[in-house]
Amino acid sequence: MSDLRFTVVGARAEPYAAVPTLMLRLGIRDANGASIHAVGLRIQIQIESQRRHYSNAEEGRLFELFGPPPRWGDTLRTMLWTHVGMMVPAFDGSVEVDIPIACSYDFEVAAGKYFHALDDGEIPLLLQFSGSVFSRAPNGFTVDQIAWNQEATYRLPVPVWREMMDMYFPDSAWLRLRRDTFDALHRFKGHEALRTWEETIDLLLQRAAADEREPV
Repeated sequence: MSDLRFTVVGARAEPYAAVPTLMLRLGIRDANGASIHAVGLRIQIQIESQRRHYSNAEEGRLFELFGPPPRWGDTLRTMLWTHVGMMVPAFDGSVEVDIPIACSYDFEVAAGKYFHALDDGEIPLLLQFSGSVFSRAPNGFTVDQIAWNQEATYRLPVPVWREMMDMYFPDSAWLRLRRDTFDALHRFKGHEALRTWEETIDLLLQRAAADEREPV
């Protein structure tokens, strides 16, 4: 069994990716200072949602995920965010590498809902590692497995997440609709000669508000 140790040392938004991408900077150290030829690394990343405080506004936005706050002792639990696989090139003793995490702004995805609900502070992450370690040996290479209990924690600043999303979707949010709902909305937009989807939604909201004010 290998004796690699892992530490997350920072995070940044990647401005030149095809999709919103978060870069976690990962430090890897061999406890024995060995020469490592390569590492086939697999990482499971979880959100430890119970390990932070939430404002009243955040609690309201998290109702869909966790229910009312009085129930959070039962419902606020660690949840899976994503899996990442990557190859780490050769190093002697220790190295730092970037972990690219493709991020979704889809509000049908639990992690997307969670991240969007936060105003500030930090997101507690738990990274669990597995994979194969290839080391040089006198007669070739040896292959060991990463110890099953290797993990690292990191508190991702919420402003880093927001900076990343603003790079790709400035001042925007996304909604997914059924095709028949979209078709009906598209017909309404054309019938009202509206230029943008923003104007279309605004008009529907204005009419709904007017209907609520009318006496029964």
